[in-house]
Amino acid sequence: MAIAYRQRIDDDTEFALWKIEEQADELYKQLQLDEAEKAYVEKLSHSKRYLHWLGTRVLLRKMLSTDEYIDCKVDAHGKPYLVNLPYHISLSHSFDYAAVMISKTHKVGIDIEQIKEKVERIASKFMRPDELAFIGEDKKIEHLYVCWCAKEAVYKCNGQKEVSFADNIFLEPFSFEHHGVLNANLHKNELNLDYTVGYMQYADYMIGYVKEDK
Repeated sequence: MAIAYRQRIDDDTEFALWKIEEQADELYKQLQLDEAEKAYVEKLSHSKRYLHWLGTRVLLRKMLSTDEYIDCKVDAHGKPYLVNLPYHISLSHSFDYAAVMISKTHKVGIDIEQIKEKVERIASKFMRPDELAFIGEDKKIEHLYVCWCAKEAVYKCNGQKEVSFADNIFLEPFSFEHHGVLNANLHKNELNLDYTVGYMQYADYMIGYVKEDK
């Protein structure tokens, strides 16, 4: 399967989606892994998480247009980074899709989620009352998923643990569209960062994506 969707944000920032239709061994053959990575994916084998891990790495390879080994590590906060290549990256996956965002100049964050009604039951766990107040009844589920994906993308972009979606990431009111932007703020202790978050609905999935303002 080729890249399903690709969007350029600016001259050196873009994201892409990969629909995972391959078997795991097909994806595995497209990668170069060191011994530690081989041991790690062996533990994941025969699970959906295994396909997701492989899918994000294959997509990353396609976006970077390289056949060389990509040394992709994860820091103490769980944020992935490239050891020897000059890119900031963010990875996400949900059911049949993998998503990757890259930039040479900005920290980035991306999240993809399959749209399901269950989000309404947990909305109060990641949104404050004033945020719930601007959610319209029309397209309510989609609107809530934009909020979740936006907060997740901001969380990933910042790259620090112990950030609460409800208590530290704030969204300004916005109306739902299939493709739009919203304003967000991450505030915790001395940290106070503003973000402009893009979002789009792709089939029955929602994607939120953001690059750090400089």
